[in-house]
Amino acid sequence: MRPTIALVDDDRNILTSVSMALEAEGFEVHTYADGSAALEGMVRTPVDLAILDIKMPRMDGMELLERLRRKGNLPVIFLTSKDDEIDEVLGLRMGADDYIKKPFSQHLLIERIRAVLRRHGLAAAGSEETGEVMRRGELTLDPARHLCTWRGGGIDLTVTEFLLLQALAKRPGHVKSRDQLIDAAYGEHIYVDDRTIDSHIKRLRKKFKAVDSDFAHIETLYGVGYRYRGD
Repeated sequence: MRPTIALVDDDRNILTSVSMALEAEGFEVHTYADGSAALEGMVRTPVDLAILDIKMPRMDGMELLERLRRKGNLPVIFLTSKDDEIDEVLGLRMGADDYIKKPFSQHLLIERIRAVLRRHGLAAAGSEETGEVMRRGELTLDPARHLCTWRGGGIDLTVTEFLLLQALAKRPGHVKSRDQLIDAAYGEHIYVDDRTIDSHIKRLRKKFKAVDSDFAHIETLYGVGYRYRGD
């Protein structure tokens, strides 16, 4: 089956040109001109990935992402204004998997889409061959079902958050640099700056602290990176 993409942007030129480029690469594309219509459409017809413009009428990309996150962990790529770093950071903290600045090349967008879908596939099937479920004290990670639990309670993670946590928990006590975490979550050929990893780590901590206020297993080593504290 062809991967299905929801493309949401109030710029008709982007909807037309990008949808044509994606369809030429074998994707099925559903286009929406605003967030409200997109939410209704994606509830009615689920997709594999959503590309969201941030600034849109009726419902902007931030609100749309928030509502999508209430329903699940659909992979999301944000389209942001060229110099709007605040939007990038907020979007990542809210759980977006990636962002691309406008104007962008369609080739770059397609590569980012493939990378996110590939990561999503890894999260869904990462341990199907070995059947392994990772247990680290109170933490359990089941990549085959994309499930994370802490002290028996479920924690909803995005694909990126899951892969970052998996990389850290794989070797408790060992420090992972930001570059190593970028490779683990995004792959070796995707450039992401350090702030992106920091934002994802902050969101991970927030999710764990929401169910356990004493959670402190993801440690920062300033100037070095992060590590998962073993029990």
